Amino acid sequence: MWVSSERLFYKSFVFSNLSSVNLAFFSCNNRPRRVGDTGDLMSAAAASPISTSLSVRIGAVLLLFGAAFAADPYVYYDWTVSYITAAPLGVKQQVIGVNGQFPGPILNVTTNWNVVVNVRNALDEPLLITWNGIQQRKNSWQDGVLGTNCPIPVRWNWTYEFQVKDQIGSFFYFPSINFQRAAGGYGGIIVNNRPVIAVPFGTPDGDITLFISDWFKKSHKDLRKDVEKGSGVGVPDGIIIVGEGTFGYQGATVSDGIASRTINVEPGKTYRFRVHNVGTSTSLNFRIQNHNLLLVETEGSYTVQQNYTNMDIHVGQSFSFLVTMDQNASTDFYIVASSRFVNSSAQSKASGVAILHYSNSQGPASGPLPDPPSEDDASFSMSQARSIRWNVTAGAARPNPQGSFKYGQIPVTDVYVIVNRPAELINGKWHTTLNGISYYPPATPLKLAQQFKIPGVYKLDFPNRLMNRQAKLDTSLINATYKGFIEIILQNNDRTVQSYHLDGYAFFVVGMDYGLWTENSRGTYNKWDGVARSTTQVFPGAWTAIMVSLDNDGIWNLRAQNLDSWYLGQELYLSVVNPETSDKTEVALPENVIYCGVLSSLQNDRSQRVTFSSSTDFLNISKTLLVTALIALFFTLIS
Repeated sequence: MWVSSERLFYKSFVFSNLSSVNLAFFSCNNRPRRVGDTGDLMSAAAASPISTSLSVRIGAVLLLFGAAFAADPYVYYDWTVSYITAAPLGVKQQVIGVNGQFPGPILNVTTNWNVVVNVRNALDEPLLITWNGIQQRKNSWQDGVLGTNCPIPVRWNWTYEFQVKDQIGSFFYFPSINFQRAAGGYGGIIVNNRPVIAVPFGTPDGDITLFISDWFKKSHKDLRKDVEKGSGVGVPDGIIIVGEGTFGYQGATVSDGIASRTINVEPGKTYRFRVHNVGTSTSLNFRIQNHNLLLVETEGSYTVQQNYTNMDIHVGQSFSFLVTMDQNASTDFYIVASSRFVNSSAQSKASGVAILHYSNSQGPASGPLPDPPSEDDASFSMSQARSIRWNVTAGAARPNPQGSFKYGQIPVTDVYVIVNRPAELINGKWHTTLNGISYYPPATPLKLAQQFKIPGVYKLDFPNRLMNRQAKLDTSLINATYKGFIEIILQNNDRTVQSYHLDGYAFFVVGMDYGLWTENSRGTYNKWDGVARSTTQVFPGAWTAIMVSLDNDGIWNLRAQNLDSWYLGQELYLSVVNPETSDKTEVALPENVIYCGVLSSLQNDRSQRVTFSSSTDFLNISKTLLVTALIALFFTLIS
């Protein structure tokens, strides 16, 4: 059956955790919520004219409800990904929407919840959705990239099922293949703390998600053709904020009559702004006129709280700021995202503009836009990045402080110096490389080849240094050591800022500098409070060093977030395998897996044209029968 909206259930196969009753409802803002507590319900029963003994019996039934729906909840979404018409730069064009929305709906959950998302592909080409920053603990089957999943064919649907285990913070999802992110298809992911975990700041008065992005009038299909021909994506036609831009903007002020997104706020209140750069290839500077940005979180880590007047946010990065509405609201204020490091005088000042509207505002925003950092100051952005520190005293998704994992004291087991270069011709076609290798995606996903022990699909021989040989196409993986502690140095020999993302993990950003990395560069590392995140920038002619503890079984994608670099081959995979076969630390092959490549013959076409896996359907039926029985028992007791 098709499910038209999200649903929230609690499952338990044993009568345990009888201290609370977990009921659920879902609200119009796309966020499921937990309500109800036996303490409140039992108090209400005791105060009613029903007899005490009957109250006790009702309480027993309520406790059975609590047992039936205890443990980690499941939340269900049903999404259709399709083309819709929108006008991000004032002219109608085809974009990719989720359930008819651009940007797509926000997936709002709490740490340890299980998320089930049924995705219907209504595009005209295959589709995969990846969950940027969600670690998919022991479950790379749900990662949604070509190394782990067969694409969802046209007019098919596939159900992702994963747990947001031991994570909090701000993340986003997007289509991971065919350059589709350049056309949209993205949306926010909010992972909230459980109530037992303290948050290192007061509860904001509101929560606002902003997507900032470069944007092109060309379709994503035309853009990828340009990239294949070696001409690149070029200068963006504009910058958009939450799917809207300031078409035709030039100069220091905003032209009259141009529509922008309006963010409504109340004076004196504090809001959490979650800002994601979901763009194609452009670093952006984010700022709000006359307001400070108090940085509190980035990609699942609480940060040392510092005020910034602006923040450079590179492709694929996510930040949370607390912003207090402390200004005299004689006018509205500009929210600005402007391009950084774009080598074009005509568009170097192009900006996306939204409006911050106080409820008591007396007029429209006016005056020049707040100034961006100087393009001539090459050190500004790097100094700002270095200033972002991990809040080692704050708890995260678990009670222990973030700093209880003393990464600077862990011996390094492997070192990889990974060098990127500008696109180059290999076998007559344009490709980008890491250590001289342009990743060649096989027809059979790596994870399926590993599961079925298919030889010849990939090699575990990715070099730990740039080799003195010609660039080549290859499917070469890092043979990573399970529970090892790996140091990766990303050396950018390109002319543009590059962002790199690692699926399955948060890594520690321990250092960055201009020039070539050497062994002596380790003397500059931050081994105490380098921020843990999943996406980092590498400036042109510079390096960035990260460290990561490889405790998550699976095959994990390390990629350029810039779509042009990624599309041409700037990615690789880490194979992290637990050698102890008796230690079941990885999720089994999903029942609804899609087969492709050499395994295509295993595909049962009809089995994929369902909404949820058989196990989930069985769970829902079991819960329905249990609830029916408990309701009957309830009415028997009170009759």
